[in-house]
Amino acid sequence: MRKLLLSSTALATAAALTAGSALADVSISAYQEWAYTSQSSQVAASDGNRMSSESEIHFKFSNKTDSGLTIAMTTEIDADDAATTNDENSLSIEGGFGKIVLGGNDNAADNYAIDVEDVTSENITVGLATAQTSLKLTDTDLETTGDANKITYHIPAMGALKAGISYTDNGTDATTGDQDSLEIGASYTIDAGGASITLAGATRNTEQVSGTVDKESQSLGVSVVAGNVTVKVGQATYEAANIEEEANGLGVKFQVNDDMYISAYTVKVEDSLGKTVDESYSNTGGEVAYTIASGLTAYFNVSDYDYKTGTGTGAGTTADSGTVSKLTIQAKF
Repeated sequence: MRKLLLSSTALATAAALTAGSALADVSISAYQEWAYTSQSSQVAASDGNRMSSESEIHFKFSNKTDSGLTIAMTTEIDADDAATTNDENSLSIEGGFGKIVLGGNDNAADNYAIDVEDVTSENITVGLATAQTSLKLTDTDLETTGDANKITYHIPAMGALKAGISYTDNGTDATTGDQDSLEIGASYTIDAGGASITLAGATRNTEQVSGTVDKESQSLGVSVVAGNVTVKVGQATYEAANIEEEANGLGVKFQVNDDMYISAYTVKVEDSLGKTVDESYSNTGGEVAYTIASGLTAYFNVSDYDYKTGTGTGAGTTADSGTVSKLTIQAKF
């Protein structure tokens, strides 16, 4: 009798706690990557072989209100041994008016911009240290505020047009450094002769204190998907005090079958229009991806790069060139 009473009390308490709460749909996913990288470099600190790992756990809670709004919370947690922070954490409200995203998540420029290196899944980022280069661009993706805390608005579905705008308030009245940022992105997709063609553009402006040149970055890109072939062409620019960078690139992907694809890209970045002369970075690479089993994929990447320091104000300090190869095993859950 006592056990029955305790059980009834527990059930009643649980019911009381949840009676006034909306039950959310919960989605949990994760991935784990292990990689082995071999790099041939003129810089001793970069030359050699190394192992690395990367993992994240994603949580998403969503609920549809009686008024038709979809409210969601998204949290992505870095799960590596030394990880101490969340990758993304945001709240979204979606309805007939469009979608509002509040918090740390992708900005509107990133959401719609086309980067030619997106033909790969595990593209190699050749680590150019800040002390080694002044370049902000390393691909055809514009330079943005990333996952900083912001407000983003995406317009409702308007046929082939998609667009959004983000505002970031840096919350400071400091006499130096970044102030408020505004980022806008848009894309338009059409079908032509059996091919899907997407035109996309994005822009970012970050105010600086009075008398200082604002930071500006733009990108334009085209993506064409025809059968098993994807082609991306892109250009990005970045301007700031003493800096005028331009990046151009091309990427191609061929889906061999359901389990395998091959892709390649080439990118060149130059800063020769500002006070720096002939600082440049080029990166040509490729990727082969093979699905071993459902949720388990192997990636093999090779990249050949070349960095020249240039001369003048803002020039880099250490030239470098070499080749990087990387094997990645990824498990998704």
